[in-house]
Amino acid sequence: MRCRVGVLFGPELTLYSFGPSHPMNSSRIIKFYELLQGDFVLLKPVMAKEEEITLFHRKDYVEFVKRMSEKGFGYLDYGDTPAFKGVYEASAYVVGSTLRALDSVLKGEVDHAFNPMGGLHHARRGSAAGFCVFNDIGVLFEVARGRGLRRILYIDIDAHHGDGVYYEYEDDPEIFIVDLHEDGRFLYPGTGFEWERGRGGAEGTKLNIPLQPGSGDYEFLSRFEEAKKFMDVINPDLVVVQCGGDCLDGDPITHLRCSSKVHKEVIRTAHEISHRKANGRLIALGGGGYNPEKVASAWMDVIKEMSFLGHSSRG
Repeated sequence: MRCRVGVLFGPELTLYSFGPSHPMNSSRIIKFYELLQGDFVLLKPVMAKEEEITLFHRKDYVEFVKRMSEKGFGYLDYGDTPAFKGVYEASAYVVGSTLRALDSVLKGEVDHAFNPMGGLHHARRGSAAGFCVFNDIGVLFEVARGRGLRRILYIDIDAHHGDGVYYEYEDDPEIFIVDLHEDGRFLYPGTGFEWERGRGGAEGTKLNIPLQPGSGDYEFLSRFEEAKKFMDVINPDLVVVQCGGDCLDGDPITHLRCSSKVHKEVIRTAHEISHRKANGRLIALGGGGYNPEKVASAWMDVIKEMSFLGHSSRG
């Protein structure tokens, strides 16, 4: 079956860039847009309203980002996430575009949607972290719930553990998290251990799968079988995938050695789950990854896989 896939496309998403010497710069998005071709629905980025951002983030933190955006220098955290002129607007475009992805799916404009700049999974409710100013995933969860989608399956394959999502929803029994990442003993943020499976009434609703440095497709896909069993008993209203490309071999920051086979298998699985259990509601987000060519290619594989149900995009 062929599915209509929306892709957030526009120069607004290239604004989220900390400069050419910083790992998080616009080259990844530009390269992806250069590769983008096919029968995709192009969706224009939109800026989130402050009242949407504060569904997840504390108002005092949002005001702090605004002040630093006007100031145009300094750091939003302890040294990873610099301020620049317009950082508030750039970050609001990321959040708004993730919300646009959801809206386009719920309105039936497309079957599934992809925001390449989305997936800023380190930001907490009251702070920036790890190149992430606003956590568009958390805002997405809150907006989705306001529209009646209570049970959400979130899959994260970024090499860095999605601590800003995990810890903000650690005790929430309706947010189901599967997070495969490089072992926190070797990589920022130093979290995401196997014993962390949720807290209180949410214990057992989260699955952290840390991978050893040097792990490649075999190790990743072997552990992903465990994730499939975990997900098989979940009945979500919405499926969200953070498709970070820093698990790919050749990333300058991380130590995993995967190919885009892992992206294809993960999105294929999420796609099938979304149609079987969530009325096809599937949102994919680009996440991290700092080898622009490899990340852009993997993202192309993601949206191609989302375009077909029941067989690989290779035919």
